[in-house]
Amino acid sequence: MTAADPGAALDAARASGLVRAGEPLLVMLSGGADSVCLLDVALRLGAEVTALHVNYGLRDAAEDDERHCRDLCARLGVELIVEAAPLPDAGNVQAKAREARYRLAELHASGDYAAAHTASDQAETVLYRLAVSPGRRPLLGMAPRRGRLVRPLLGATAAETRAHCHARGLEWREDASNRDPRFARARVRHGLLEVLREVAPAAERTIAETSAQLRDEAEALDMAVDAALAGLGGGPAVDGEALAALGPGLGRLVLRRLAEQEAAAPHPLSRADVDAVLTLARTSGTRSIDLGDGLRAIAEYGTVRFHVGAESTPSEPVALTIPGSARFGAWEIEARLGGGGEVELDADVLGELATIRAWRAGDRIRPLGLGGTKTLQDLFTDRKVPRELRRTLPVIEAQGEIAWVAGVALSERFAPNPATKTLVSLSARLKYPASESGWRATRPT
Repeated sequence: MTAADPGAALDAARASGLVRAGEPLLVMLSGGADSVCLLDVALRLGAEVTALHVNYGLRDAAEDDERHCRDLCARLGVELIVEAAPLPDAGNVQAKAREARYRLAELHASGDYAAAHTASDQAETVLYRLAVSPGRRPLLGMAPRRGRLVRPLLGATAAETRAHCHARGLEWREDASNRDPRFARARVRHGLLEVLREVAPAAERTIAETSAQLRDEAEALDMAVDAALAGLGGGPAVDGEALAALGPGLGRLVLRRLAEQEAAAPHPLSRADVDAVLTLARTSGTRSIDLGDGLRAIAEYGTVRFHVGAESTPSEPVALTIPGSARFGAWEIEARLGGGGEVELDADVLGELATIRAWRAGDRIRPLGLGGTKTLQDLFTDRKVPRELRRTLPVIEAQGEIAWVAGVALSERFAPNPATKTLVSLSARLKYPASESGWRATRPT
């Protein structure tokens, strides 16, 4: 096997642009070869370096690791911050240690803080994530920058950081837990990756470079999703047929964007999930499917949206004869000739028959006095109508337009004017107490 280049780590850090001369950089120093290399490289590139060592107290060698970091920083003239963060030796210890380390780095860093992840770590991360999670995201690996966290050594392998330390006369500590087969990442690192190196010596660098390319291309995909979503009206609900016309790849990315906006967290959608959602959109009425973690896809009259948590089921549309009354879910709607109701409308414009239905995604109305149209979604937000109540409110539709949304807005087209000959009064009364929602319908002005 070709010997590792002792200058590769310095070149990789310089090329990353993440270590800048004269600017503060806190290096997270474990005492291992990668972090020792990063500390030395950051100094050579002229950064104002401080170091952070976190002692978790998990291993017998923890005190020796801390002592080594103190001696190293004293030798290199680097200020060292040591924090004790005891962790129980149970559960996902590695994840808990990582969270503690980053939290302390955020606390102590005056600028960026650097982790010594290498191309070898990147390959390991990609392989591990790909094994446990389908889709494109596992292939993106770790980002060179995430907020103030930077990873200047992603372009160098673990062998190259060790070669750097040897060439510079820098000693490091070996963490025995890195070879502990109880940890899945250790099995990937010392099992799968070693086998891949036998197949192709540059396997880890190839995987890391593929990840870097896909991360660049992900920006182009995000732009394509932005454009497609804008063409579909921007959400939160989109037309099912228009979505299907985008094709399976782009359509899946658009749906995932909408799902994650609603869930406020990453939520992968499989091809089977997308097929199920698109099939749902072609059904009549209102249907929903559970996508896990409390997220549901909801199809209503050809549109698709996502919702987290429980939601009231909309009632089916009913006819309202004018004058007359009708029951809609928990509401009773009454239309009578003359004034005196919650709202008054022009009888000639309204006609003799209206439909009472639930709000549908994309619904718009021209509210009286606004001078333009507005989505019911925005009106509900403005009026602070609870989400669980929105789909149970009666929407009165006549002549193909929304005339009134109970307690929310009256359409300008149906409002009386000086030429109005006959008035129709509409009233909506809840048959069940509304106090649980904390919201009261008010008479629109």
